[in-house]
Amino acid sequence: MTIYQMLARNARKFPACLAVTDDQQELNWQELARQVERTAAWLRQEQGVQAGDRVALVLPNSIAFIVGFFAIQRLDAIAVPINVRLTTPELEYILGDAEAKLVLTCSMTDSALKPLIEQGLAGLWLDDFSVMAGVSVGELDVPLAESDRPALLLYTSGTTGRPKGVLFQHTAIHAVATMIALEMAMTPHSKLLHLMPFTHSAPLNLFLMAGTLVGAAHVVAPTFTPDLLLSLVPKHQVTHFFGAPVAYLLTAQQPTVETADLSSVSHWIYGGAAMSTEQTQLVQKAFGSDQFYCVYGLTEAGPSGTLLLPHEHATKAGSVGQRAAFNTEVRLRTETGQEPATGEPGEVEISGEGMMQCYWNNPDATTAAFTADGWLKTGDVAIRDEDGFYWIKDRKKDIIISGGVNLYPREIEDALAAHPAVIEAAVIGVPHKEWGETVKAFVILRQPLAAPQQELSEFLQERLADYKLPRLYEVMDELPRNANGKVLKHQLG
Repeated sequence: MTIYQMLARNARKFPACLAVTDDQQELNWQELARQVERTAAWLRQEQGVQAGDRVALVLPNSIAFIVGFFAIQRLDAIAVPINVRLTTPELEYILGDAEAKLVLTCSMTDSALKPLIEQGLAGLWLDDFSVMAGVSVGELDVPLAESDRPALLLYTSGTTGRPKGVLFQHTAIHAVATMIALEMAMTPHSKLLHLMPFTHSAPLNLFLMAGTLVGAAHVVAPTFTPDLLLSLVPKHQVTHFFGAPVAYLLTAQQPTVETADLSSVSHWIYGGAAMSTEQTQLVQKAFGSDQFYCVYGLTEAGPSGTLLLPHEHATKAGSVGQRAAFNTEVRLRTETGQEPATGEPGEVEISGEGMMQCYWNNPDATTAAFTADGWLKTGDVAIRDEDGFYWIKDRKKDIIISGGVNLYPREIEDALAAHPAVIEAAVIGVPHKEWGETVKAFVILRQPLAAPQQELSEFLQERLADYKLPRLYEVMDELPRNANGKVLKHQLG
C-alpha cells in the first residue's frame, strides 16, 4: 500500500470522521482527500510536477504540511521535508543536492528561503488554499504510484557535517507505520498529538503515517511548548503523544501540570534519547501515569529498532529495551563481526522491512552503511545486560543528541573555523539535565576576543540554525591529541 492509498482508503471508509485539526480548522477524511486532490491538480497543472520530481516542504506542523505531503504522493513525486529552522546556506545545499523542482512554504517559515526564491528557485505558499479554488480536479489523470516507488527524501547529516538524503520507498514507510500502530495499539478512535516536527523521521514516518494507516485523528501545532501540550491534550482528548525526553522534562516542571487532566492519554512515547530512572520517576509523577514507552531506532531504519515497555521502566529505565519492534530485528556485533558476550560492547545493527532504499546520489555511503548480509550499521555502541536489555554507551559517529535532535560536531567546527579569530575548534556534547546533551565548543584563538561567547555566537547565527549553536565555550591554548594528531575529544569536558 502506498502513502496516498492510506488516505484514499480513509476517505472511503471513514468519510465523516475527524482526520486533522490545527485547533482552528477541522477536516474530516473526505474533506482532507478532496483538498489533497485539488492541491495535486494545482501542482500538476500550474507547476508541472511530474512523477519522480522532488518537491520540498519548508512548513511547520500544520494542515498545509499534511495536504502538501499527500498531494506530492498523489503525483508519484518525492517529498523532501526540510527543517524550518535552517539558515539560507543550509537550505541552499539541501535543495541543490535534491534538485528540488519547487518548495512549498508559508509566511511563518519563508524568511530564510526568500533570498533563494529571489535568485530563481520556485516557491509556493500554502497559507491560503483559496488560490486553488478554480483548479479542475477532474482533469487530474495521473496514475497512482506503485508501492516500490520512492516516496520520501529525508536529510540527515553525517559525521562530516554534509547533509545526506535518505531515500525511502512506500513499502518501507508502510512497514514502520504498521509497526508503531501495532506496538502502540492505535485504532480509528485514537487521537494523536503532533508537536514534534514532521521534518524528522519518527514524527512523520511513524506517528503521522501510523495514525493515517488506522484512520486515527491528528491534532497538529506548529511548535512544542509545555503549555500547548497541557492545553491540547484535555481539549482534544488525546490518546497518543510522542516527544523527545526534554519535552516531558520541561512540561513536568510546569506548575499547571498538577491540575491538567491528562487522563485520556494511554501512550506517552519518547525517543531520541533514553531517560534515567530519576527522570522517569519525575515525569511519571508529574504526568500521573506510568504508561511510558521508549522507542529507539535510526532514521535510515525507518526509524525502527527496539522499545522499552511501561512495566520495564521500574528496573530498566535508561536502557532502550529488550526486544526489537515488530517487523524488525536487532543485534550487536564487534569490529570482527562476532556477537559480543553479555556486558561487552558491540555496534547495534538493525534489519527489517523499513530500511532506506539508499543515500541519495551517494552509493559509496550506502554500501558502507550496510553489512555484507544486509544489516544496517547504526554507529551506536551498546552492551546487552544479563536480562537481554540494550544500553547505548557511545556513538561511533560522534553525534550529539540534544532534545532528541542529532547535532554534528564537524559542521559546527567548520563554521567556527571560518571566524577570522579562530585557529581551530573542537565540539562535543556535555550532559544537560533537560536536553540530554548540549553543545560545548573548545576554541584556539589567534587573537583575543573581548567576549568570546557573544562574538562567536553572533557569527554562527548567520551560518547555522539556532539549535546547533554552542551554549558553552572554553578558550584553550591547544587541543589534546594522540600520536597521529587526532584530537582526543574524550579528554575534553
